[in-house]
Amino acid sequence: MNEEYDVIVLGTGLTECILAGILSAEKKRVLQMDRNDYYGGNTASLHLNQLYRQFRPDVPVPEELGNSRDYNVDLIPKFLMAHGEIVKFLVHTGVTRYLEFKQITGSFVYVDGKITHMPASETEALASPLLGLVEKRRLQKFFEFIQNYKEDDESTHDGVNFDTITTADLYKKFGLEPGTQDLIGHAMALHLDDSYLEQPARSTIDKVILYIGSIARYGKTPYIYPLYGLGELPQSFARLSAIYGGVYMLGRAADEIIYENGVAVGIKSENEIARAKHIICDPSYAKDKVKATGKVVRAICILKHPIPNTNDADSCQIVLPQNQIGRKHDVYVACVSNNHYVAPKDSYLAIVSTIVETDEPEKEVEAGLALLGPIHEKFISVLDIEEPLEDGTQDQVFISRSYDATSHSESVCDDVKDMYRRITGNDLELKQIALKSEDEEQTSEA
Repeated sequence: MNEEYDVIVLGTGLTECILAGILSAEKKRVLQMDRNDYYGGNTASLHLNQLYRQFRPDVPVPEELGNSRDYNVDLIPKFLMAHGEIVKFLVHTGVTRYLEFKQITGSFVYVDGKITHMPASETEALASPLLGLVEKRRLQKFFEFIQNYKEDDESTHDGVNFDTITTADLYKKFGLEPGTQDLIGHAMALHLDDSYLEQPARSTIDKVILYIGSIARYGKTPYIYPLYGLGELPQSFARLSAIYGGVYMLGRAADEIIYENGVAVGIKSENEIARAKHIICDPSYAKDKVKATGKVVRAICILKHPIPNTNDADSCQIVLPQNQIGRKHDVYVACVSNNHYVAPKDSYLAIVSTIVETDEPEKEVEAGLALLGPIHEKFISVLDIEEPLEDGTQDQVFISRSYDATSHSESVCDDVKDMYRRITGNDLELKQIALKSEDEEQTSEA
């Protein structure tokens, strides 16, 4: 290990593995280490034994749950928007050849005390029982305006500038009711809370267009999900790094980051030193350089049945908008099953998550848990949301952001782009990486 690298990456979360893969493909010498003996960090998908070891180390795994390796339980569930940035990352880096995906079957929103199918198109929205006749016409005009809006044609603007008008004022312009605003802002744009209303409408419009475009790609829902769990994503990027010469060490902790004149020059591990120009890490490796901005609570549940009132969907997302449950933040329910090779036959994994608002986090997911029916096993996770205090350009320690409570991976891509820019001084261009053949891969990995 006493060698010199261009980059040392501490942790194997999705953000870290994407950066390691991209930088390795750009001919950088990369060393990646993780104190855990598995890939993924907080974005890992754990077997049942690993799950119990993490949450209930003194409790034996119940025999009725079946084979440990039939489970791949996401610690942080994230669906992929079919037309989103993360898919572009996968395609342009070529790691799609290591992955298989299935579409998420159902998309639902919790309205007026019941689970309701989320419209999959403008036509479905206008036929949905969620809206009255007059409101459907207003929503139709809103969608038509978005679709016809052209940046370079002021005749399509109707006096609206998406970069200056707030989302609240844009809704007001079309006379949209609060329930319709929830549908657009929370179930389509997937904002976590109502703070977006006072921000420029551009972000919301872009998110709605992403949602609609993702549905148009496969139909039914905008979400796809990797077979064998979300943990397949960091593993695939780790493989990309390895075939381009990246070095990996699992189960190896970094004891300290070494500095000279205030600048990081390497790491020390088990009395060995590895030097590098840049250090990339998740917040857990540099606690003195991050701040907590909140907490996320997640309830990981094993079910023996599909979630009630979802048409027996083998997979789904349910959004519980904050206004429907008397909270400041939305609650998300994500469900996957044996059809995704993450649980035994006739078993389902449901994860309920939200931003923590009180000193009783578990109570804050009760609205989501109440939708699941009988719960066979439940594990509660409460994690800090952390971000770096500085951008890393002075001390050369580049720290990723914690994974937020959003139900998709788009914020991960934003963090990757931002970190790449700070590390290299250049914008990340998603040009196709020249892929090696399978024979070349095997030679590289040997």
